[in-house]
Amino acid sequence: MENFSFHNPTRLHFGRGQIAALDRELPADARVLLLAGGGSIKKNGVYEQVKKALGPRTVVEFFGVEANPDFDTLMQAVKLARQKNVTWVLPVGGGSVLDGAKLVAAAIKYAGDAWDIPAKRMSKLPHALPIGAVLTLPATGSESNGAAVISRRATKQKLAFISPDVFPRFSILDPETTFSLPERQVANGIGDAFAHVIEQYLTYPADAALQDRFAEGILRTLIETGPTTLANPTDYNARANLVWAATWALNGWIGVGVPQDWATHMIGHELTALHEIDHARTLAIVLPSLMHVQRQGKREKLLQYAARVWDLTAGSEDERIDAAIARTRDFYESLGIKTRLSDYHVPADTAAEVARRLKAHGMAKLGERGDITPEVVEKILRAAA
Repeated sequence: MENFSFHNPTRLHFGRGQIAALDRELPADARVLLLAGGGSIKKNGVYEQVKKALGPRTVVEFFGVEANPDFDTLMQAVKLARQKNVTWVLPVGGGSVLDGAKLVAAAIKYAGDAWDIPAKRMSKLPHALPIGAVLTLPATGSESNGAAVISRRATKQKLAFISPDVFPRFSILDPETTFSLPERQVANGIGDAFAHVIEQYLTYPADAALQDRFAEGILRTLIETGPTTLANPTDYNARANLVWAATWALNGWIGVGVPQDWATHMIGHELTALHEIDHARTLAIVLPSLMHVQRQGKREKLLQYAARVWDLTAGSEDERIDAAIARTRDFYESLGIKTRLSDYHVPADTAAEVARRLKAHGMAKLGERGDITPEVVEKILRAAA
């Protein structure tokens, strides 16, 4: 196991009725920027609960944060926040709203071009305003980490930044707030969380027994809970387990002391930027093909994954690896998530374009070994056709 330092400062309030915790978490004199998406929180009762919990505090509302939050939209929120002298940022929504809130919180008092934050992957943002969060879509783990992914549709870019300064101070996770989500969004959330675990787990052995077992437990929970919560969206226990699994998939714990990959995400970001494919669906396209192309470097962990996650112990090593990759693809397909570029009508020249763009962004050596070059990216995407 590699050396590591681990600290997660986010206080989590989990369960029914926990939105009421806003009242004790936020200072009485807080001037709150409430950041949200398209308005669904006004239809499912979440907005009413939030407003009640905020009480007499000054609340400035900004709706309209998109899936894959757009930089230009977020800059409108920054302008409003500056005008109203807000002191806290409160995203109420899914991972896109939470990610957007992190950029907004960091940009409000930033004197330069706010696009510097993702473009230069700025990690020191001490001027960021404090963030609290109300999660309504389990997927990204953004409620308990310092990462954000921001799109800039005007230039077809999608970039990430990570900073300890934008960890939410607290997050509220009430599974009941997710009951009214469309099936597509729930499926995307399951698929996204699954890929988050794989990125930190499916690399090479590091003698990190606890991290491995925890990662495998999350994967098996998603495999078992996913179909149940899709079929029965108001089953509280199933949805609670999904919400909790998605948080633990990317709160930092399973990634400490171990090598990590993240090539699937970097390739997927380019597919979203170019073709507006849902983030989770880009992961489903890339992941099985990446497993296949990188099977030699990942061989030991692929065999472990086959045995411990899918109970595949019969046959030769290559047969078990093939079966594990096939099970992974089948899992995504069972959620209603297609796993081929052709399913999304992506043109054949996309493989070369994605490779070129990654190289231009300084990502010419991806993966846990730095061996996923632009040429390998092309190979992965051709295999995903």
